[in-house]
Amino acid sequence: MSGTAKKGIKARLISWAMKKMMAGAGGPPGSGGGGPPPWVKAMMAGGGNQSMAAMLATSSGFEGREKLLGDAVSMALRTLDDHTPYPHDMNDALVKMHLSSVQFAKDNGRIADYVAHDVKTMQPMLQRLKGMIEKTGEKEIALAGIFDRTTCLYQLCLDLKSEPGKRSFTFPYTKVLELSRKSGEFSLTDREVHELWMKPRLKGYAEVLGVTLDISDIGPDNKVTVALAA
Repeated sequence: MSGTAKKGIKARLISWAMKKMMAGAGGPPGSGGGGPPPWVKAMMAGGGNQSMAAMLATSSGFEGREKLLGDAVSMALRTLDDHTPYPHDMNDALVKMHLSSVQFAKDNGRIADYVAHDVKTMQPMLQRLKGMIEKTGEKEIALAGIFDRTTCLYQLCLDLKSEPGKRSFTFPYTKVLELSRKSGEFSLTDREVHELWMKPRLKGYAEVLGVTLDISDIGPDNKVTVALAA
């Protein structure tokens, strides 16, 4: 087969492929279907104002925030490399802050006040969620808002599992409590933190949102499940 014939076959194959791509993208420009996507147009036009590499490149979502991303990764590595006096997790600072506050509130008989204060500080977010729930009737918004979209919860519950109508996670305070009781830093037990802090805090959020949550005890696998009440 001559070189000219090979080029002719290649050209026909490229033409057929272009037509297939345009058909899958809604038809050629002007057909009413919207035409091919930008990267197909760029290929057909030889790249236009952008190179093919630029047209085909994917976005990381961190463009312009590269330094912030680098600092965050550096902090993660530094935290996970810290093994003194125990191997630290990424939620260590948040866990310590919670426990310090809960211990203080318990020692001074102010647990209920502390929970009420926490719910009060969350009012801006809770009121937005409440409006969305009332407008749509979708109670799932409550779980998504409390857990999936709130950094203080998903940074605390590192293995958060989201399913329709429920969220489950490992009770996040166990490791630090076990170690700190030995050192005398905290005297709280897992059960106390769950009953005095986690449960009433989440139920306080739910009350504002107009939903009811079923919050499990800490299971034998150290898991907690929070579900929308039937």
